[in-house]
Amino acid sequence: MNLSALAGNQRIKDQLSQQERERGLSHAYILSGPAGSGRHVLARQLAAAMLCTGTGERPCGRCVPCQKAAKGIHPDLLVIAGPEEGKPITVDQVRALRADAYIRPNEGERKIYLLEYADRMNPSAQNAMLKLLEEGPAYAAFLLLAENGGGLLQTVRSRCEELALTPAGEPEGDEGDQARQAMARQLAQALERAGELELLEEAMVLDGKRSREELAALLDAVADQLAARAAAGGDRRRLLRAAELVKTLRGAAMLNVNAGQLAGWLCAGMYNQ
Repeated sequence: MNLSALAGNQRIKDQLSQQERERGLSHAYILSGPAGSGRHVLARQLAAAMLCTGTGERPCGRCVPCQKAAKGIHPDLLVIAGPEEGKPITVDQVRALRADAYIRPNEGERKIYLLEYADRMNPSAQNAMLKLLEEGPAYAAFLLLAENGGGLLQTVRSRCEELALTPAGEPEGDEGDQARQAMARQLAQALERAGELELLEEAMVLDGKRSREELAALLDAVADQLAARAAAGGDRRRLLRAAELVKTLRGAAMLNVNAGQLAGWLCAGMYNQ
């Protein structure tokens, strides 16, 4: 695939290119990531690739469908946003989308729906999407854009392929995983052994410009490290207390609680007994 318009995110580019070569693109993707990660760019590129009629790599950028998709005027590429700026897509909009999906494409072989801020839809609206994701017409494709893929119901996520993007210049793939594991080990060690001030200093690793999803992944890694230390014969009582705190903090992180507050709560929970 020709995804050169998307900055960074090489792992995702390689994954999609291999997927297109071997079995074709999926009918439903969740494109998640913070502002600046390129989720809108990727959505447009995927849509263009599905509509492209050129030869060679897709999207070719030269055929009429590609040009229409780039200009936002292709009749088979529909963008669904909330009824007002800042408002989530409603269940009535999803029902209308569902009815429209069974009307065949106007010009091409595919009909593509791009859903803005899908993670902000309420459970009723998300549930209304389920049957369409499961049994929709073969020509229909759905691109769910989300800041936080974890904000979508698990039933919706299980019916889509999720592509978690990172802003250009940030670690991704194995490099990002290694950095996360290193931070998790450091914090788990501090939770087991450090004094209050030292723990507070180490806990500030939670602060910074991280999406809710990234913060949750870091806390999951910390929980895994704590479990490993307990199994290895560490201070079991303290490690179990720390694990319970981390579990609570993970829930708070998914509610968009300030990461700096999480660091303070972690220290308070360990020492205010």
